[in-house]
Amino acid sequence: MDIIFFVVGLGLLIGVVLSWGFKTLPKEKWQMVAAFPREKLDQGQWRGMNLTWYGLLSANAYTFGVIMAVILAASAGMPIFVLVLVTVLLLAVTIPASKIVARIVEKKKATLTIGGALFAGVVTAPWIIMLVNATLGTAFNFHLPVAVMMACLSIGYTFGESLGRLACLSFGCCYGKPLSRCDAPTRKLFEHFNVVFTGETKKVAYASGLAGEKMIPIQIITAVIYAISGLVGTLLFLRGFAETALVETLVVTQVWRVVSEFFRADFRGERKFSMYQIMALSAIAYTIAVLAFFPDPEVAVSLDNGFKALWDPGMILFFQGVWVVSFLHSGRSTVTASKISFHVVKDNI
Repeated sequence: MDIIFFVVGLGLLIGVVLSWGFKTLPKEKWQMVAAFPREKLDQGQWRGMNLTWYGLLSANAYTFGVIMAVILAASAGMPIFVLVLVTVLLLAVTIPASKIVARIVEKKKATLTIGGALFAGVVTAPWIIMLVNATLGTAFNFHLPVAVMMACLSIGYTFGESLGRLACLSFGCCYGKPLSRCDAPTRKLFEHFNVVFTGETKKVAYASGLAGEKMIPIQIITAVIYAISGLVGTLLFLRGFAETALVETLVVTQVWRVVSEFFRADFRGERKFSMYQIMALSAIAYTIAVLAFFPDPEVAVSLDNGFKALWDPGMILFFQGVWVVSFLHSGRSTVTASKISFHVVKDNI
């Protein structure tokens, strides 16, 4: 498959999805995707468990990021079963870290942080790859280039984070400052480019009382910047510049992470320069240090091999498993509840 055709097609697909999300998801009805009864209350009602669009969209983003990482890694000739193992080990670190880090930084047990999960993944990824090389690699005679594998993971993360901003628009989290509290130049800049959330159960409403206000569309800006970075990284990787792709995606995403927090209004800890910003800069420095010890080797890349890896029945089941685990992790709302009642429609008897 032609590389340019693939990257352009990927960009168009992501663009359509993001455009739909930007217009639709801040509305009130796009927070809950379903609710199911858990226990019976008085007067024929049931206490419900809410399932959120945040969880569904996050699961989509997680899975898409994993798919992209697998395509690129398989294109570089890495064994499929090893890709699955590395991905599972990393998800075993990053998924719990998204809650643990948020609890430490924000002192809230029902909050998730992608920034904290990313930092945990960056720190542990080289060691996981080296562990796999030292064990299975020795037994089955293969070697995963650390820089190449990290480039695949970084590009996958960048795409996943871009699409994951749709989840934030749905839940009303990670929100920017209201224009009413910004200076005149900022208000003028975002007068016709802003986001308005509706619904009292969105985080922007119950945490800051800002439902219905025009706000800096930080989630939209982030999604676009990350999507472009992911596309550039993909092109660089498929052209054989894995190390450059790694640095490009990591620097763009983490520098923007630092900058964007100055335009956000949601709680990020007590510090003016938050722990998440410190983690972002530390992730860049750590990765550059890792690359000094594991320079980028020459790797032949074939996109056709990457797509062949997707059609393996085991890989399809693996992707489905990633989606289910991700949805169960982030889709069950712990900050909202519901009451459900059932009745018979007599006219249809």
